[in-house]
Amino acid sequence: MTGVEADAEALPFEHLGYGCFTRTLNPARDRISMEGIMSKILESMAVLVLALVGLMGCDYEPRAVGDANPVRVAEMKQTFRDLWLGHIYWVQHVVLSSAMSSPAKDDAVEKEVEANTKQIANMVMPFYGEAASKKLYSLLDVNIDAVREYSEATVAGNKPQQEAALARLASNADAIADFLSQVNPYLQRDTVRSLIAAHGAHHVLQINQYQAKDYAQLTETWGMMRQHVYLIADTLTTALVKQFPHQFS
Repeated sequence: MTGVEADAEALPFEHLGYGCFTRTLNPARDRISMEGIMSKILESMAVLVLALVGLMGCDYEPRAVGDANPVRVAEMKQTFRDLWLGHIYWVQHVVLSSAMSSPAKDDAVEKEVEANTKQIANMVMPFYGEAASKKLYSLLDVNIDAVREYSEATVAGNKPQQEAALARLASNADAIADFLSQVNPYLQRDTVRSLIAAHGAHHVLQINQYQAKDYAQLTETWGMMRQHVYLIADTLTTALVKQFPHQFS
């Protein structure tokens, strides 16, 4: 277990600041919302599993992967996993900041989010160059901003703003899928879109659970989020190794 993972799982719920919600919870309404989000996650995962079969089972995989040093591949995969785990950890703190009034803490969290996002984007620079790295950074930044907007709208009980944030998340999943599938032929657009859409749905589910103070479910959701970002990291690593096996030799 990494330090970030341990810290996130041990985060004391009584200090999360979510006692300030102004909207009265409606169990029937919020249950429907949760079920809808879970349905979208499961639908995305079903498409994703089928798509990943194509990614992992191509005829040219043995040759391409065979040219790569397994140690370097493992190092890349672990680095990607650590960075994506850091992503959900710090975005979780962005969510929590929506319910608090602490400018100093907000600033510190935003700096960590920015640093982590740049690190993820910089992972592709050796393969695609600086312009592509900046593009990925901007796309991830939009994703985080949409999660922030949904969290703030949830705190305020503003349903139109929630829906606008969800629409922005959906559009961003399309944009990330377009970008990654264009730069890497081994990243199918539907695969990437399903990965990012499910990732966004996890953040939304987590926000709703914080609002409902459903702390028992939050633990389960964190485990699901962690495993999913590992899948994102592993998918990106596999695609890079296939496209650039000589850079892992």
